Order: sequence, then structure tokens, then C-alpha cells
Amino acid sequence: MASPITTINPATGETLATYDLMTDAEAREAVERCHAAFEAWRQEPLEARAKVISAIGQALRDSKEDFARLMTDEVGKLIGDSRQEIELCAAICDYTASAGPKELADEEREIQGGTGVITHAPIGVIYGIQPWNFPCYQAVRYTIANLMAGNGVLLKHAANCTGSGLFLRDVMDKAGLPQGLFSVLVIDHDQSNAIIAHELVRGVTLTGSDGAGKIVAEQAAKHLKKTVLELGSNDAYIVLDDADLDMAVETCVAGRIFNNGQTCVNAKRFVVTEKNYDTFVERFTEKMRAIEMGDPYDDATGLGPMSRDDLRDKLDDQVRKSVDNGARVLCGGEVPNRKGAWYPATVLVDVAPGQPAYEDELFGPVASVIRARDDEDAMRIANDSRYGLGGGIFSRDAERARKLASQHFDTGMVSINGYNIAMPNMPFGGVKDSGYGREHGGYGMKEFVNVKSLYMA
Repeated sequence: MASPITTINPATGETLATYDLMTDAEAREAVERCHAAFEAWRQEPLEARAKVISAIGQALRDSKEDFARLMTDEVGKLIGDSRQEIELCAAICDYTASAGPKELADEEREIQGGTGVITHAPIGVIYGIQPWNFPCYQAVRYTIANLMAGNGVLLKHAANCTGSGLFLRDVMDKAGLPQGLFSVLVIDHDQSNAIIAHELVRGVTLTGSDGAGKIVAEQAAKHLKKTVLELGSNDAYIVLDDADLDMAVETCVAGRIFNNGQTCVNAKRFVVTEKNYDTFVERFTEKMRAIEMGDPYDDATGLGPMSRDDLRDKLDDQVRKSVDNGARVLCGGEVPNRKGAWYPATVLVDVAPGQPAYEDELFGPVASVIRARDDEDAMRIANDSRYGLGGGIFSRDAERARKLASQHFDTGMVSINGYNIAMPNMPFGGVKDSGYGREHGGYGMKEFVNVKSLYMA
């Protein structure tokens, strides 16, 4: 029998809870229950689905403090960030309930000899495999869109936030979502492959590493099932010659440290032109050095722990390999002698191709600062990545920055003179090794629907 899942508080190393894995039969039964619930749910009018989704948003707000504390215990998020995450998830429900009926409404077009009707029909059970860095949001963002579309939803959450997945299920049940329509599968990777292959599962979505995305996409492709993949990034924030340096420094620090540095759209590479490089590095390093690690429940804490010891150790290894290949550490860069998955705010300079700090995603509070000759060279360096999820541009000429972002920046999202995570009414997703498909902004509701054409003579 497979070993149970044990969740650990990364700030203290203490055991939180233990969960038995489902048997194969229990997992199959969960899929069948979800499909049965879908068969009834798909018949519900769009307005009726929206009403339940609105109720889920309110239920999230009602349980905000308990849910936030559970997330902080399981993955080490600062308690303020956990509360904000619940509010974001509730806002996603609000937006979806409001915009969903219009986004998914039938469309009519004139055709020869009659009227063409385009419907957005739900396709069935959608299986989501989600990571630990946003225990509520990662699950909510694909679940709510698919529930609005009329689909059923399965969730395999990361093992270290199993409790959060089950808590979300209970929130949805209390809000009036039909039993089984959103089901949490407490399973391992081998069982997950069987779920992907299950004939009642019609689509698969994953948020995770590009390596995991390739594996899941291959498994789904064997069974001709559509996938949506959000696969992390190495987001570049470009400081152009005419940037407001005060704004750039403040924003870049916040963008690197948000969520303890463990966000796919964290600012990670900082590409700074020769004109501003020395001043930026000095000010940026000073602020990063001043960030203190501490109790994630203390509102004054600047940086909490990473989510697991093994993730911290991987980050430390990436920093060491980068230094071995020519990078320099200006602050941080050493694992502190304390219990828990701690790593300090770190700044690396002399970052160059061939180093993990340049090539790979550093999923933790480590900033890679790269010198560019000029604005054109900065854009070249920003695009010199296998990833393409988000990024940013700092310039006093907002219209020029907008043109650069829209025509030259090879990413799915660009922040201009700011830093943004996700907004319910704006599409979220990337290109290249950051994956494909979109969530939010109405687009996520249509990723797993049958766009059906009716020809009315």
C-alpha cells in the first residue's frame, strides 16, 4: 500500500496532518461521481450556474481567516498574502458570475439561407493538476471557469497543501455546488496517469514546471485530450534609459519577493541598461539586504520560509552553480542555520548565459541582475529565454513602452511601470516553454467547451 501524505509546516518543521491516498477504485469512483454530477449541471441555465458561483465567492470570504491560516501553515505564505489570495479568488468568482452568462451566450450570424448559431457546450470532466505556491488560487482559477462553462472538475493538488484542497472542496459544498461536481483526488503520480486516460475525463490542465508539462501533455496526447499548460517562467523586468529609477527599484524588489519569491510571474531577471546599471544595483541591493526573514504570522515580516526543504535546497544549488560559473553574490546566498525551509533575499550580478540564474527559473527570493548596453540590447536579453510568461518595462515614455511590449516582447503578459500578478478580467498565460492556453478574462471559460455550429435553415 502506498505511503500516506504528511504535510509539514515549512517555518517550523512540525507535522501538520497525515492523509491516506485513495485506492485506484476510489479514484475511479470519484471520476464517475463527477461525471454524473456534470450530466445534471450541464442542463442548468447559465444564470443558475452563475448564482452558485457567486455563492462560492461569498463562502470564500466567510472562511477567509481559517483558509488563510491553513495556507500559511502548509506552505509558509505570509499571512497577509494568504488573506489577499482568498480575496482574489472571491473576486474571480464575482467576475465569472457577472461576465459568464454573456461570454458563454449563444451567438447568431447571418448565413446563406438562414441563421447560424454558435453555442458553447460543456464537454465533461476536466482534470487539474496544481502546485503548492497558491493553494486556493491555483485551483480556483481553472475550477470556477469550468464550472461556469458547465463542466465537472477534478483536482489533484500538490501533496504539501492537501489540506487546502480539501478545505476548498468543503467551501464549495457549503456554497451549494452539487456534490461530486468538484472532487479532490488524493492520489500519486501513477494514479494520476490513469485519471488522464479515463474515458470520462475530457480535458487536462496543469500548472507546474515545463518538465512536468511535457510529461502531462504527452500522457494526454496519447488519448487525444486537450490540455492547457501554465509552466512557469524566468520573467525579465527591463529598466530602460529613461526609467524612473525610484519606481523601478521599489517595484522590482516587491516583484521579486512577493509570495516569498515563489510565483511563476515573479520578477526574476532584471535587465538594466548601462546608463542606470550601477545606481540600480546599489539601491536594489540595499533594499534586498534589508529584508528580514521572520514569522509568517507577523505582519511586519518581510520574507517567510520557502514551501519545502527540498525546494530551498534546489534553489541554493542553482545559486552555487551560477557563482561557480561567474556570477557574484551581493547579498544573501547562504542557507541560514535555523530550522525550517529558509532562504534569504539574494542578489546576483555578473549573470550570463550558461548559468542557472540566466537560463532557468529560480523559484525563490533570488534576483538575477543583468547589464545591457542600451534599450535595444535590453529587449534582446529579455527575449533570450526559453520561457515567455510575463515581464515588465520601466520607462517614462509609456506609449513607447506599450509599443515595445505589444510588438517586441515575446511573452503572454507585460507590466508597464508596475508589477501585477493576475486580474480576473485580464487573460493569463504564456508562450514558448511557459505553456499554452489562457485563463481569466473570459478566455478561460472557453478553453474546454465545444464551440458548436448550428445551421438554421
